[in-house]
Amino acid sequence: MRLVQVAQRAEDLDRAASFYGRLLGAEPTARFDPPGLLFFDLEGVRLLLDRGAPSSLIYLHVENVQAALERLPGDVEVVTHPHVIFHHEDDTLGPAGHDEWQAFIRDSESNTVGLVAFQMP
Repeated sequence: MRLVQVAQRAEDLDRAASFYGRLLGAEPTARFDPPGLLFFDLEGVRLLLDRGAPSSLIYLHVENVQAALERLPGDVEVVTHPHVIFHHEDDTLGPAGHDEWQAFIRDSESNTVGLVAFQMP
């Protein structure tokens, strides 16, 4: 079994397309409006931005948390600044020998989004 799709609330599809396009460095793969659906491909997992979806907390893997923040507009709300949350001694939850960096932001639709990167100390 594998994860196929994650849905996130988006009231304004144009605004969400712009925000997530910058964050992900990719264009949407599909849009159906009506009913208000916007899709991005995250390496085989669909990110669905949906007017009717509830807000959820998603964590997105990025190569570097600080670099991902720099791609976003200057007015993006950083809820929690980049910091190391854990050092992986083994590969149970991440690559062994790496630090796990996280930051939390508010997206264009007021959802909280976690950014996660694994980096050598």
